[in-house]
Amino acid sequence: MDISGISAVVTGGSSGLGRATAELLLKRGAKVVVVDLPETAGVEGLEGDAIFVPADVADPQQMRAAFDAADQLGTLRAVVHCAGRGGAMRILDKEGNAGSLVHYEMIVRTNLIGSFNILCLAAERMARNEPADGERGAIILTASVAAFEGQIGQIPYASAKAGIVGMTIVAARDLASRLIRVCTIAPGTFDTPILDKIKPEIKAALAAAVPNPPRLGKPSEYAQLAAHLLENPMMNGETIRIDGAIRMTPR
Repeated sequence: MDISGISAVVTGGSSGLGRATAELLLKRGAKVVVVDLPETAGVEGLEGDAIFVPADVADPQQMRAAFDAADQLGTLRAVVHCAGRGGAMRILDKEGNAGSLVHYEMIVRTNLIGSFNILCLAAERMARNEPADGERGAIILTASVAAFEGQIGQIPYASAKAGIVGMTIVAARDLASRLIRVCTIAPGTFDTPILDKIKPEIKAALAAAVPNPPRLGKPSEYAQLAAHLLENPMMNGETIRIDGAIRMTPR
């Protein structure tokens, strides 16, 4: 896929992995709709043809408005879905009480249901495109290494991210007849605003746990991989870890 001139949607695009992806796609000549929550920075500081649409990724009506905006910019051929949320929870609390189903559902709704919503609505739009170089579009989802080595306390997050991994090959096969590709990126520990909330010594320990390079990932490195997956027509149905060879311990 030639990124230049296309319309793209990047969710979670006002910060972190999504922001870096939006910046790179704009540099490559794409027109980008940034989707994020209303209270975020939106497209402030972005250079290029970008607009902001506030939306909850699990809300079909709000996301249809975002895709409508993308259609106004040009032919939608790329979606990079970075939006998500964390949230710790144990199966049993310290007193032996069952974990909160409400909390579990909230995390799964954003991360897994939201991904399915993005996947379906993006495919619906892309399926109407005229093929270009043998394809109509590509959708990149975001999982996590927690999908494979979820740590204690990550059960809602890890199971949601594992669900995204599980849907990737199925979606790629399902949408093959429509000439739409689907891949997933599974990042390790990246230096995003989420980690700014933790103590510096814990952040340093996370960086030191990465075998090589022994540091946190840079959002720009995620963006480079996302752009390659969009551009390379043989990349389909794959979940690719980008983690410096880290394998998470139980805690």
